[in-house]
Amino acid sequence: MAEDVELEQGEGGAVESAPKSPGDKLRMAREAQNLSLQDVATRTRIALRQLEAVERDDYSALPGIPYAIGFARAYARTVGLDEVAVAAEVRDAVHGSDIGANRYEAFEPADPARVPPARLAWIAAVIVVLLIAGYTIWRTQLLTPPTSEEIAQDQATQPAAAARPAGVSAPIPPAAQPVVFTAVDDVWLRIYDEAGERLKDGLMKKGESFTLPTNARGPMILTGRPQALSVTVGGKAVAALGPADRTVADLPVSAEALLARGAAAPVAAPAGNAPARPAASSRPAVPSTGSGAAAPAAAPSSAPTVAPPPSSAGNGSPTAP
Repeated sequence: MAEDVELEQGEGGAVESAPKSPGDKLRMAREAQNLSLQDVATRTRIALRQLEAVERDDYSALPGIPYAIGFARAYARTVGLDEVAVAAEVRDAVHGSDIGANRYEAFEPADPARVPPARLAWIAAVIVVLLIAGYTIWRTQLLTPPTSEEIAQDQATQPAAAARPAGVSAPIPPAAQPVVFTAVDDVWLRIYDEAGERLKDGLMKKGESFTLPTNARGPMILTGRPQALSVTVGGKAVAALGPADRTVADLPVSAEALLARGAAAPVAAPAGNAPARPAASSRPAVPSTGSGAAAPAAAPSSAPTVAPPPSSAGNGSPTAP
């Protein structure tokens, strides 16, 4: 619809003059389209009382100059008028009204329906109070010096490593000590974990070694010659896995299990290195005398025994050799 609204005739046939104020133009354009003020409020989402103030040219009832111009532009756009021209007219009218002389007014939202509910404001206030209280308590505990009882408890719960003499290392837990299998002879074996996954399977040649993975869970062994394996935990030999030539199956070989078996038995000295025992005397026993007293054994002679020469048949004198 054009900006200049056609003249309308009143009840008495008198011709009314063209509207001069922006509010009159907006009202007549709305009535020409058979729209109520509530329809305009629904389309523009502007409060009804503020649209009424725009039609009355009562700009002092509006929140401020930007709101007055913005409401008028939206109103003009809805009823088909030139919003730029209407906005310019409203701007001129506003500067001459009370709202132009008093720019510092309290803020009033354009649509009260858009104002957040009071419950949301209370929730936000409670959250802020809780945050402030928590921060205050934290700062209080942080700045409060410890009591004598707390200091005594801290000293009592200090780790034993602080009192350990220098140069003495902390004991290594069994699980962290490596388990090494060394074949002292050719031997077949199978090492597997609790899930059945094989960690080592096959023949180990003499002198070959296998280190058990530290992350193995519940490792066990199967072998028919346990005496052919030398097992160490952390470099220390442990007891044999079983009797010689006797099959062992599902035998735990973790560091804890092997240490629980005890250390290896001391190795016996070879027979060749044993001290020689004195040989028993091969000298015949001397018969006892008639009186029952044992005659002392004669010392062995180093000279050979010479048999006596045969006697002479004639005179019985010995014949010279």
